Amino acid sequence: MSWRTITWFGDSMLLIPTAILIALILPWKSDDRRTLWCWIAAFGLAGLIVSISKILFMGFGIGSARFNFTGFSGHSAMSATLWPVMLWLLSGRLPAFWRGAAVTIGYMVPLLVGASRLVLHAHSKSEVAAGLLLGFTLSTLFLLSQRHTQLKGFSLPQLSAALILPLILTGHGRIAPTQNFLEYLSANIAGLEKPWTRADLLKQRQTGYQSFE
Repeated sequence: MSWRTITWFGDSMLLIPTAILIALILPWKSDDRRTLWCWIAAFGLAGLIVSISKILFMGFGIGSARFNFTGFSGHSAMSATLWPVMLWLLSGRLPAFWRGAAVTIGYMVPLLVGASRLVLHAHSKSEVAAGLLLGFTLSTLFLLSQRHTQLKGFSLPQLSAALILPLILTGHGRIAPTQNFLEYLSANIAGLEKPWTRADLLKQRQTGYQSFE
């Protein structure tokens, strides 16, 4: 499995439809009506915080040259929010050991996604670390809030139906244009001809050092 394949497990083209799928399944499988709203709040908050951090940088240059930080890694944050919950949902009626193993896998997948973003030079260490921290915090808070929730199990046909959309999207492999959209949005909000880039941030830092010297 290549790093580009692994990084796909954090792409919005896969995660957003899967998050919607989880939202559709939860009222059917959970005995707590609040479960759905907790999930919408967790995933929605992850997306909102990531988007705001990127708009602040690309539109207004708000970042950290010292830590090479231009905003939360969306792949890291969104995958860390989704996969622990997805595996929790699918393993709802399994024995405690196997359910724990499934949720652990849910926590491991985002770590691999974060590593792939570093290998592919898509993000800095600070951006990946911040994204994982954000996502794991939200997914863990969700799981803690649902520790007394009883889930109905999946039959084999139901499990196949639940997995078919993510599998189709994985096979399709198209990347979501979210970064391009946020660049366009940020520039328009700030009234810029083009959005801020990492190169601009690092150049500003070098210029500052030269002025200080």
